[in-house]
Amino acid sequence: MHSLSIFTVLTSFSSCVLGQWSTWGPPNPSPVQPSSSSISSTPVYSSDATTYTNPVLEEVGADPWVVRSGDYYYITYTTQDNVTLLRSSILTDWNSAEVKLVFSPPENTSYTYSNWAPEVHYFEQYQKWYFIYTADVDPDHPSPQQDMLCDYTCPAVNHRMFALESSGSDIWESEYSMKAELNTYDQFAIDGTYFQHADKLYHIYSCWYTNQTSWPAMLCISEMSNPWTVSSPLSERLIISKPDQPWEKTPYNRTINDRLSSNEGPEQLTNPYTNQTFVIYSAARSDNRNYCLGLIELVGDNPLDINSWDKNEAGCVFYENPDEEVYGVGHASFVQSPDESEWWIVYHGMEDYLEGWSARTIRAQQFTWDETTGWPVFPRPGIGPYDVPSGQGS
Repeated sequence: MHSLSIFTVLTSFSSCVLGQWSTWGPPNPSPVQPSSSSISSTPVYSSDATTYTNPVLEEVGADPWVVRSGDYYYITYTTQDNVTLLRSSILTDWNSAEVKLVFSPPENTSYTYSNWAPEVHYFEQYQKWYFIYTADVDPDHPSPQQDMLCDYTCPAVNHRMFALESSGSDIWESEYSMKAELNTYDQFAIDGTYFQHADKLYHIYSCWYTNQTSWPAMLCISEMSNPWTVSSPLSERLIISKPDQPWEKTPYNRTINDRLSSNEGPEQLTNPYTNQTFVIYSAARSDNRNYCLGLIELVGDNPLDINSWDKNEAGCVFYENPDEEVYGVGHASFVQSPDESEWWIVYHGMEDYLEGWSARTIRAQQFTWDETTGWPVFPRPGIGPYDVPSGQGS
């Protein structure tokens, strides 16, 4: 893991890391409908359990982001209508978790609708937490005048990235307010994440060539001066990955055009033993069985130089498992076990892929590191039962 003197983000495995493409489809129901800014119920945890099964939350849920702070894990994910945070001491059971409504957008703003893929990061320099997430001025229904300018239909043309700021250093007790819209050059932007390297901060997100291109959806990177300000001009924005491989297209190896070809949900992942830095991202289309994870490695010193990136073109590094009826796996985040001896991937997947977005649920499994290549070794996605994380319940 990089030692950062300017920015220190305590993210999920994301302290070492730091994921997804959201949805261009029917809304996901919120996990709860809290009536106040925070609900601190007394949860009932089965902390003495030695095994668990997937999914770890019995609700429709996608684009999970998990971070550990103190004695608790915190998870946030796409709810469409707001930004919600759950708290649990148990990584593998969120069904009795405490719930906090972090932010409910007001009407008639550029961030009122389609709240997707939230992440929450802690910046030591400011002693505050920052949520970064996607939102839209309209519920994916741009005007015909705007839509006709797109190469293909473009319901998400007005999606942009936003940052919320905490009132203090406590992730749970803080109040959160809108800090800023991140500059994405007045172009489509979803699934943004913070990326850190050599004491510098960057924004990586899913982008288009122009605001009317629609497809393909690629991965772009820009430099930031702080968690709410992009400092790179458009001329310095770099495309680090395009969906140019057969497994990144929908349907597989589509040759007609780039429609539905996607790279999204990027997440930084750093090998704590070798200090290798990766971007794990989602490829193909989030509403079908082929959705999977790809890998790009930072092999140079300048993230804004395309020669500093090496994309794995061999195929998905995490993909469907028909033997256990797990499909459409992607938009992952990473976190350590309670005793910090293990690494875990938290992701969404489907059982009935014919239901598309509404079939997605949140799952978790342990992963390891390859001692030769330094790459993450992800498991086959499955149901279980699996052993609970080391140190859980102790």
